[in-house]
Amino acid sequence: MGRRSQKLKQFYTIFTFKNCLSVRLFVSNYCAQIRIVIFANFENSMRYFFLLLLCTFIPRNVDAQIYEVGIFAGGSNFIGDVGATDYIAPNQAAFGILAKWNRSARHSFRASVIFSDLEGIDGKSDDPRRIERDYQFNTSVIEISLGMEFTFLEFDLHTIGAKGTPYLYSGITLANHDNYYFTTTGEYTSENTNSWAMGIPMVLGYKTNITNQLILAGEIGARYTFSDELDGSVPDSKDREALSFGNTNNNDWYMFTGITLTYTFGRRPCYCNF
Repeated sequence: MGRRSQKLKQFYTIFTFKNCLSVRLFVSNYCAQIRIVIFANFENSMRYFFLLLLCTFIPRNVDAQIYEVGIFAGGSNFIGDVGATDYIAPNQAAFGILAKWNRSARHSFRASVIFSDLEGIDGKSDDPRRIERDYQFNTSVIEISLGMEFTFLEFDLHTIGAKGTPYLYSGITLANHDNYYFTTTGEYTSENTNSWAMGIPMVLGYKTNITNQLILAGEIGARYTFSDELDGSVPDSKDREALSFGNTNNNDWYMFTGITLTYTFGRRPCYCNF
């Protein structure tokens, strides 16, 4: 009985080993096939990924995108709790610089920095209550804006002849300004601090090429801010909240109206979907 059980154990061990070996060989072959399929799919995926990278990055070195740099000149006016409420009535000069990266003939990324003063005079308002109150303010702002410009028509500078198109611009703005408040006697007083007012630009314009490399545009742009402190109607300090006045449920607006002149450079682009 001892020898028979020992032989049975050896037979069971050999049988189990052969089965496991078969299973392992089967699994190994199956996994190898899976690896081949995965590698093939991975290779195809990498091919498409490489083509995408080629389309996105290579044009910068081989066929550079069209870039624009230039200047803005015009005027500004304020719409808030102090002064007139006319939407387009520039009363202060505004100057700035801008740059664009034309990603296609229909849209471009745009960045700008504009310097101006914002002024409001109650005496120039049509509201009798403001005229009687007779407040006025003046504050300097530096606006940084970043966003996207869309043209209504294709604006391809590589085609021959004059061309023009209306356009829209929007994005985000940050306006740095000094903080002021009005005392109980109506005196415009500095808080000796400054703040950043975030806003949304809404710009409508028209542009045309005047030479092969110069583009002239005229635009009107409203800036809706998420602040009510630009005109001093709401003090920045919490300790002066009692001196707030006006419609505190409406935030401040300001307008930039003017022209831009930009210089274009870069070789004919290979526009990609972006």
